[in-house]
Amino acid sequence: MAPAIPASMDRPHFIGIGGAGMSGIAKILAQRGARVAGSDAKDSATAQALRDLGATVHIGHAAEHLARDATAVVVSSAIRPDNPELAAARERGIPVVHRSDALAALMDGLRPIAVAGTHGKTTTTSMLAVSLGALGLKPSYAIGGDLDAPGSNAEHGTGQIFVAEADESDRSFHKYAPEVAIVLNVELDHHANYASMDEIYESFETFVGRIRPGGTLVIAADHPGARELTARIAGRHDIEVVTYGESKDADVRILQITPHGLASDVTVTLTSGKILTFTVSVPGRHYAHNAVAALAAGVALDLPPHTLADALGKYTGVKRRLQLKGEAAGVQVIDSYAHHPTEMTADLEAIRGATQEDGGRILVVFQPHLYSRTQELGTEMGQALTLADASVVLDIYPAREDPIPGVTSALIIDAARAAGAEVTPETDKGAIPDVIAGMARPGDLVLTMGAGDVTDLGPAILTRLGS
Repeated sequence: MAPAIPASMDRPHFIGIGGAGMSGIAKILAQRGARVAGSDAKDSATAQALRDLGATVHIGHAAEHLARDATAVVVSSAIRPDNPELAAARERGIPVVHRSDALAALMDGLRPIAVAGTHGKTTTTSMLAVSLGALGLKPSYAIGGDLDAPGSNAEHGTGQIFVAEADESDRSFHKYAPEVAIVLNVELDHHANYASMDEIYESFETFVGRIRPGGTLVIAADHPGARELTARIAGRHDIEVVTYGESKDADVRILQITPHGLASDVTVTLTSGKILTFTVSVPGRHYAHNAVAALAAGVALDLPPHTLADALGKYTGVKRRLQLKGEAAGVQVIDSYAHHPTEMTADLEAIRGATQEDGGRILVVFQPHLYSRTQELGTEMGQALTLADASVVLDIYPAREDPIPGVTSALIIDAARAAGAEVTPETDKGAIPDVIAGMARPGDLVLTMGAGDVTDLGPAILTRLGS
């Protein structure tokens, strides 16, 4: 039986309904019986998936898109104050609800698992959603990426568990009250909203402070930022803290990670002292750690560890997280969402480890994401590209930001070249398929990398390679 829909959310209007976070909430509300409507800047497969559920989706933003009987307008932090639909809602006195408040309301009456961290949230949330579903627990979930089809970023389940990706970028994860929280790592990012690591730590402390009394925090033992957070919350005694990782003092200790192709076998010692080995069907040490975090969270909800471990093996990836787009002319094309230096390094190391026996080269098409991030981390992004055999760097994808004088992709290119990387700048995204066709040879792997529309290049590259 679905939890009741709050009266204010029975006819919601979503501004930016096609976005990863917004579309998931809209989908769950539609599945629970709400009359969902919304708008987005452009049409998409996600918008069509929402229409298939009965939602009304307008393309473009205009005041007349806001229905007269709308009971709430849902927005994210990316919506500008001058949006005409937002202005119309304020003029008409329609309540404006932030995306995080809407998601928090969906969790009421359930057993939430909230997955937080600078990197790995989408993957870990997806691992939990897939494995809990494989166990027949029918979880609800809201994820920042699609599992295998447009609109699969969220689902209303009839079970008691709700798995949610908890976004720290705008402090929206302060709204949730999870029974189990996961913190994968803590690093400085989202420079438009956080000025220092102290602000980041304070934000994560607030998130941990929202865990329900008697609940559990699952937190990385290997990551310096996570260890610092663990020390900062040591005075809280109404929750259980379970650490995981390869460190000798980890409560759930990873004893061995054995890669084989695009998968790994992971052996852990549980808090009970029992040793367990299971398969993670995606490459890379960081994905193995994500799977162990998911395992520890499930055990915190009293799920049998061996059964859950077997179910975790059914996870085969999420869109944009090392997603194989295809192969043409002996060249594989893989898409990566990595846009922070730590993520870039982890994905490149994972690909290198999975393909090192094949002898092919790794060619990267990188699109920086946000001016503020490039300003602060451009040097580190360039250094990460040294792990590729050759890279093409596009202009910065601005997303919600206005340009910052002097901040361009040249910051990354210069740093990469200074570190010895082979890098080619390219301002015309449409030229990339021809550029890659001129570089690639059979046995190579092409990695499109970034959080913007670089993901659209995979099919075009494959078509050009095959022509």
